Amino acid sequence: MIPFRPRPKQQEVLSYTGGRMGVSAVPGSGKTYTLSALAAQLVTGGLLEDDQEVLIVTLVNSAVENFAARVAGFVQQRGLLPHLGYRVRTLHGLAHDIVRERPALVGLADDFQIVDERAADQMLQEAVETWLRTHRPAADDFLSPDLEEGRREWVLRGQWPLLATDVARSFIRRAKDLQITPADLFRWLEQRRDGLPGLFADSQSLPLAEMGAAIYADYQRALIYRGAVDFDDLIRLALQALTLDREYLERLRYRWPFILEDEAQDSSRLQEEILRLLVGPEGNWVRVGDPNQAIYETFTTASPHYLRDFLDELGVAARELPNSGRSTLSIIRLANYLIAWTQTQHPVSPVREALTEPYIEPTPSGDPQPNPPDDPSQVRLVDRRFTPAQELAAVVDSLARWLPEHPQETVAVLTPRNQRGFELVSELKKRDLPYVELLRSTMSTREAAGALGNVVNYLADPISPTKLATVYRVWRRADREDETRKVQARFKVVSQALRQCRQVEDCLWPRLDRDWLDEAARELEDDYPDLREHLFEFRALVRRWQEATLLPIDQLVLTLAQDLFREPADLAVAHKLAVVLRRASDSHPDWRLPELTQELAVVARNERRFLGLGDDDTGFDPEKYKGQVVVATVHKAKGLEWDRVYLMSVNNYNFPSAQPHDQFIAEKWFVRDRLNLEAEALAQLEALDSDAAGYEEGEATRQARLEYAAERLRLLYVGITRAKKELIITWNTGRRGDQQPATPLIALQTFWEEEG
Repeated sequence: MIPFRPRPKQQEVLSYTGGRMGVSAVPGSGKTYTLSALAAQLVTGGLLEDDQEVLIVTLVNSAVENFAARVAGFVQQRGLLPHLGYRVRTLHGLAHDIVRERPALVGLADDFQIVDERAADQMLQEAVETWLRTHRPAADDFLSPDLEEGRREWVLRGQWPLLATDVARSFIRRAKDLQITPADLFRWLEQRRDGLPGLFADSQSLPLAEMGAAIYADYQRALIYRGAVDFDDLIRLALQALTLDREYLERLRYRWPFILEDEAQDSSRLQEEILRLLVGPEGNWVRVGDPNQAIYETFTTASPHYLRDFLDELGVAARELPNSGRSTLSIIRLANYLIAWTQTQHPVSPVREALTEPYIEPTPSGDPQPNPPDDPSQVRLVDRRFTPAQELAAVVDSLARWLPEHPQETVAVLTPRNQRGFELVSELKKRDLPYVELLRSTMSTREAAGALGNVVNYLADPISPTKLATVYRVWRRADREDETRKVQARFKVVSQALRQCRQVEDCLWPRLDRDWLDEAARELEDDYPDLREHLFEFRALVRRWQEATLLPIDQLVLTLAQDLFREPADLAVAHKLAVVLRRASDSHPDWRLPELTQELAVVARNERRFLGLGDDDTGFDPEKYKGQVVVATVHKAKGLEWDRVYLMSVNNYNFPSAQPHDQFIAEKWFVRDRLNLEAEALAQLEALDSDAAGYEEGEATRQARLEYAAERLRLLYVGITRAKKELIITWNTGRRGDQQPATPLIALQTFWEEEG
């Protein structure tokens, strides 16, 4: 690990020893390094008891891995063992830890399950489809009266169900964030319909809230039927657990005397409440973030205002990390001008708070990571009026010229949406240009945790024939994908035979006069001549695994991994699991294999995402892909950097400014009066939740335009600050040819022509 030599502003943060501190950190300021160094400093500084930890809370799973590795490195540099004295979690991971320790406190069984996004979406779609079948006329309230009959039917069959699902998803998530149950909604809706005095004297109907409540209730019934919760339930229930049991809360406060919060600009209402409870009135809390990089706010309660307000609180030490060595001075000037223009010249005044100071400052003289040499000619804001196809061709042509001359440099094309990225990938394929896709659902799902979990589960119950058959399927999982019918048939036959084995001992440790495995091989040898050798190999392997159960759990996991895996990624996951289970064993000396098996099963199911083992959780290192085009959305690119960056499709549809001529993706063309139904549904929910909140149709749509325009300004800022040396920005006229360059792009072009 390269020694960390802090800058003066970083050293101010590292001087922290306790209390509350808020840090504004610009892009490329080294906030992850600084926060990791601070965590290691607290761990090794004699401030913790043996049973205490520094808790680090961050936004995404890839950051969990990043922080854990860096803190471990800093701790080792100080001569101590890594992985002790600190815990890194996302908010979901923290909520899972809190709930899983006391599930009964919030009405859950000890073996409660967590459904992943795919299962949750399937349940939601089923609930929506059920509601739509019985409420077909509901669309009449919202579809444009100008739709022709044929077009209307097409919308009802395809577009309306998709929109209803999006509305219901946002409604349910917000209801859970507000800790509102379906029963609450039904009661409030009935009171409103009856025009009862007091809470609801207004009998105004709220059709979107009625739809949301019905679908929400159906969705929750599906979860209850499965004995499961979703990710939003976890956060809600964690807060509930903390408020219900004061003694439990005090134990957690003692366990985590220091809380370090990364990406605090994306803190949500519930995250704010949970962390404030855990910190307590006299606790130690460090919040680090950049309000200018808050890009996850649409239809959520996340907001940069939580960090801004914290920085202004009495007793909070406000610090800045303004120095960035990532980009050239020209790119820094462009990003800083976007901040200044937004604050003073944006044509819609409510959006002027979208970007705030501090401005980015270059690194001081003598810094070990100085800014790249400046070349203003490498910043190009292309004003040419491209069609979508022309823009793709221009970017690919540029890449084709650039790549051969820069094989040791990194390059990325950043798009506002996944679909545009897919279109670019298609063009790169046609030109045979090397690329890496960092778009939605592109990284393969690892099954390593599940495979190990199934084997350890059997070893904890070695007389179960069903579990033994599962172990065989894990061992021969490649046979399921084999194109040879005979191999697939053998796989099925052996699996079925093992499930029917009444005495597992006769299979694995036979007596001289009774060898079940030998008898099974004889019965099937005509069809499968190599079956005897195949089965005996399996028996030898399982015997060895059974003998390995005498080893500590981490060594057992690594032994299994060496036999089961060949891919480096799977072996890396196994090593991480070994560390996790060793920690669990150290924390619970009374646990034996059954309890540790349950711990591994938790990780092997969807909960693996809470420990940094999900699909996208190993992080992405651009330096590993020199000479290849990385295609990503701007959202996916957050936290990353490349030598050369293309920003595509910067028009007034992808980056609107809340002006009258702008169009908004959430305002569907087939909905009357340009209503944003997701925003309107949430406004109706707010009207039910608060007796002071009235509902005026269209007001939520207008407010959503302002919020979306502010977020897209921040997204543009994030895109610009991904570039280290070269930046190219283009725009296109959209599918219908009526889009214009985004207003902030016009401002940047004018500035660059005059002063660049």
